Amino acid sequence: MRRRRRRAVLLLVLLLAVGGTAVGVTELVHRPADQPSSTAGDTRLANGLGGAGVRVEPSGYPTEGSGGFAAADGDSPVRGSGGPLRRYRVAVEQGTGQDVDDFAATVDGVLGDPRSWIASGQLRLQRVAVAAAADFTIYLASPATSERMCAEGGLTTERYTSCRLPGQVIVNLARWMEAVPNYGAPLETYRTYVINHEVGHELGEGHQACPRPGAPAPVMQQQTYGLDGCVANAWPYVDGARYEGAPVDGV
Repeated sequence: MRRRRRRAVLLLVLLLAVGGTAVGVTELVHRPADQPSSTAGDTRLANGLGGAGVRVEPSGYPTEGSGGFAAADGDSPVRGSGGPLRRYRVAVEQGTGQDVDDFAATVDGVLGDPRSWIASGQLRLQRVAVAAAADFTIYLASPATSERMCAEGGLTTERYTSCRLPGQVIVNLARWMEAVPNYGAPLETYRTYVINHEVGHELGEGHQACPRPGAPAPVMQQQTYGLDGCVANAWPYVDGARYEGAPVDGV
């Protein structure tokens, strides 16, 4: 009798232990998607180690993030020697594994460079943290989110290109991570180009054509779709002068 009771108790304990483990796994798998997560949690999500339904590219970035954005804190110095002041805000989609401060530092470095738009002497730029103080926001968004955002303004990007809507510069994470095939320049050059190009639209610039084969591509050329014989160029000012191509009608 005692042996039977002892076996029964051991069996009951074993069943409870197994059952408790199974419940723990179920809770982990079915954790609500809107539950707040830490930075480490966002990184695991982007690397495909968590978050059911998140599609991750071979290079390691997700095709779709949370849809929510985190903005960079603090204000940058005013860059530029004269002209009206345009204030911009920088935000990164959460769940993409990208650091908002790193992205903001890159944007600040590009827009504050003497080869960028401030070289005209007729424009000053400053990054701000408060949305109400910003004239426009520069977003880094996953391909799916950027497509939805651009579509709200009637633009079709097929999850491939970046875009600009009034008050919104939307940089596609896929292009930020991979640039484009046959660009012929480092990723850093493409990143500089896409910032200057889309911000150029926000400043009123239209698309331009390649001047001639072998020449630098104007920054307002649609370099994402090809260079048309030009070579990659990320800056609106080259050798201290505004560098442009012929306007492209209708775009």
